[in-house]
Amino acid sequence: MVRNMSELLFPPANNRSKSGTAAGEDADPFRWLEDSASPETTAWVSAQNELTQAYLAGVPAREAIRSRLTDRWDFARAGVPFERGGRWFAVRNPGRQDQPVLCVMDAPDAEGRVLLDPNVLAADGTVAVSAVSVSPDGSKVAYATSASGSDWLTWQVPDVASAADLGDALSWCKSGSAEWEKDSSGFYYAAMTPPRPGREYRDANGAMRIFFHWVGTPQHADELVVAPADPALYPEVTVSADGRCLVLSLSRGIGPGAELQWLDLRRRAAGWRVLVPAGDRLAEVIASEGATFYLLTDDGAGQRRIVAIDSAAPAGPHPPRLWREVVPAADDTLLEAHFFGGRLVCHYLREACSRLSVFELDGTFVRDIPLPGLCTLGGSAVGHELITGTPESDIVHFEVVSFTESGRLYRHDLRSGQTTLMRASAVSLDPAVFTTERAEVTSADGTVLPLFLTRRRGLPRRGDVPVLLYGYGGVGACTTPSFSAAWAVWLERGGMLAVASLRGGGEYGRAWHDAGKLANKQNVFDDFCACARWLASSGWSRTDRIAINGGSNGGLLVGTCLTQHPELFGAAVADVGVFDMLRFTTSRSARGGRPSTETQRIPSSIGGCAGTRRCTTCAPAAIRRLCSPREITTTAWCPATRSSSRPRSSRRREPARPSCCGWRPAPGTATGSRPRRP
Repeated sequence: MVRNMSELLFPPANNRSKSGTAAGEDADPFRWLEDSASPETTAWVSAQNELTQAYLAGVPAREAIRSRLTDRWDFARAGVPFERGGRWFAVRNPGRQDQPVLCVMDAPDAEGRVLLDPNVLAADGTVAVSAVSVSPDGSKVAYATSASGSDWLTWQVPDVASAADLGDALSWCKSGSAEWEKDSSGFYYAAMTPPRPGREYRDANGAMRIFFHWVGTPQHADELVVAPADPALYPEVTVSADGRCLVLSLSRGIGPGAELQWLDLRRRAAGWRVLVPAGDRLAEVIASEGATFYLLTDDGAGQRRIVAIDSAAPAGPHPPRLWREVVPAADDTLLEAHFFGGRLVCHYLREACSRLSVFELDGTFVRDIPLPGLCTLGGSAVGHELITGTPESDIVHFEVVSFTESGRLYRHDLRSGQTTLMRASAVSLDPAVFTTERAEVTSADGTVLPLFLTRRRGLPRRGDVPVLLYGYGGVGACTTPSFSAAWAVWLERGGMLAVASLRGGGEYGRAWHDAGKLANKQNVFDDFCACARWLASSGWSRTDRIAINGGSNGGLLVGTCLTQHPELFGAAVADVGVFDMLRFTTSRSARGGRPSTETQRIPSSIGGCAGTRRCTTCAPAAIRRLCSPREITTTAWCPATRSSSRPRSSRRREPARPSCCGWRPAPGTATGSRPRRP
């Protein structure tokens, strides 16, 4: 049994003899580990796991921690209920189920029955449900499964009334979006070009295309809707709430800059028209009324605003000239907006905490919806919005979470303004025992950022408190108050939880995000290190008592900070980190992680879908030309030449859900003032 770090004998990873490199490249002694299926890599991973388990087996408190974690994880969880066709749906987990189940109810607070149980899909539990989409009439549900942790998805469709499978199986998908046609006959979905047999988990992702699937038909009969000629483009489609328009978004990766086009489904022969040209702005359609689209945008407003645009007006290089401001930018960041009950429900972030406001469609302010302090909205486990409702109903539901509460469910009536608590938190750390405050930390360049601190009340400030410091800081994702059973156990055992809102995220709008990406990425690492320095100098802790944690982009954060400043931390846990950015472009998921604004403007064609070739009958007579057979085979769905087929729609929404310095603040500084923008 290994009892201390000095006894650890790590399996060698540095081996130049196993690593091949191309001519002109510096020899990379770790390149051989990129082949995850090789016997050498498999043996190395096994040896690492054996070493880790041997060390952890000697930790005296391990069994006590395991037992308490088991108890803490055993609490009822339920997603935010949503309504389709008079039926109500919600995901639930009574306690320690590996995956939540999807239930259908007669009312949002009814017990209902289980419609989909992912836990019985595979005997060994290796099949997970990654996304769920219910048809508008509530009669069918599409759900996507993944096997053994793969990001390949397969869509299936059962009948809601009988729970019987309808025989659909749509493979080689990567997007967790299935947008139903208004008549519930089928849905749009995104699928990649199928990989080569035997290379499913090694080859780079192929081109993404949009198909329409009629329920009950085989996948090979699905209609190709959008197939960009440029395989680097990500197409997404959605229908307007009234079902009259189809909206297409074309992007090149993470971040703003997508081009928006629209198609009038009543006059399909007119073809696609540009609504918002490609650029570096965020533009997301949130509602429509007749020919007017309402967009959430950061153009001219780093904190975002809502504008209206007349789709009948010609698009030009400067679309703001055609935009009518509906909800102007505020001091707080407008994270998302929804069209519920004929009104706009806006979710803002104020100092990285949630605020809800209601506006009429003409921009008239109606009211703020009261929320508890230092909290954020929670969402369901299968990708539904943080707040649910429909354009036709005045009733909305939302869940509020914090570092000490697992989630309260509220109901708000947009007409009366009444807010009702429907369900208390299943887990709530006693507020008389635990507290959360917000500290200010100054980074290397003088930027002030918020750091949430959660701890026991009366915890002695003796400079030796164990601290778990968590961060992310990337892709515009917001790090806000949230609940974790593991964090709760850490707090119960006397630790302090520190959660940093770092540049690169979206907590403070576009400038905050831009200050932590591309050439500014070092700011993120500096911010996280500044938080560690603050904790060590505040009187709460010291460097060897600070552990850092993050996943994916946050794993990169942890790995980089540990490399640049190992003296600042006593422990580090990097979950699924993206570490070798020089080789990231060779990975299967490289396209999804590439910022869209780094690339050139997406090419457009009048009357056609940007990035694709259209057949001659789609374009106005003045610009018709002869298309080659190869161009026609890469054409997106053509309303003129496919008039025998009904138009379809789909939607995929992205959620849109870290400088080292020597500055030493006054011990224990904690305020609610706004961080200074970069």
